[in-house]
Amino acid sequence: MTSLFFKIVTFPLGALLAAWLFANVNFEHYYEPILVGLLAAVVGVLVEYVILRKGTLWLSTFSDVIINWVFLYVVANMFEGAYVTVWGALLTSLIIGAVDYFIHYYLIKNGLVKKHA
Repeated sequence: MTSLFFKIVTFPLGALLAAWLFANVNFEHYYEPILVGLLAAVVGVLVEYVILRKGTLWLSTFSDVIINWVFLYVVANMFEGAYVTVWGALLTSLIIGAVDYFIHYYLIKNGLVKKHA
């Protein structure tokens, strides 16, 4: 639950930041990157549940970046008037991945991840 809370706050902010910073990430309305960020947060928590364990910090973070790259590209381009290039989606997923690294680190350090079976 901690991870979901962090991601619900930070992922939409990351998508808004990317839309502000990068010319190849453009949303017509402010709610669009927020919605994309919220959906990416839910996907991120699901991926985290499957992959994140002690010793998989980098694997989990890399997986999240790749999955978010594809997810952001597909979902962001579903909005009418919005466009996100492949490189824009990659840059956005790298911003989100940087935040995700620290969330994963926090979860592992504090024993908030599922133990190995």
